[in-house]
Amino acid sequence: MARTVQLRRYHLKPHLVDEFLAWWPALLVPARAEFGFTVESAYLDRAAAEFTWAVSAEGSPEEFGRLEQAWMASPERAVVFEGVTGWNDSAEIALVERLV
Repeated sequence: MARTVQLRRYHLKPHLVDEFLAWWPALLVPARAEFGFTVESAYLDRAAAEFTWAVSAEGSPEEFGRLEQAWMASPERAVVFEGVTGWNDSAEIALVERLV
């Protein structure tokens, strides 16, 4: 079955990078996995405070969208983001195609 991949790029606040890096794998990644998402990759450009990661799910872009809506509205997501301060100044999020 095909997978849909979403690329997410965050422009983090430099003084909060380490706090974000402690939170992301400990809380966000496992919670998203419970909703059927797989983290494909994650990269940090520390000098630019830029964090880029790819998350995927089985199925079409429409199916990914349904999973994303369920995740966004879930009480599990609310718990993961409880008390979270604004780590990023901006974010870029888009569905992408694998070329290699």
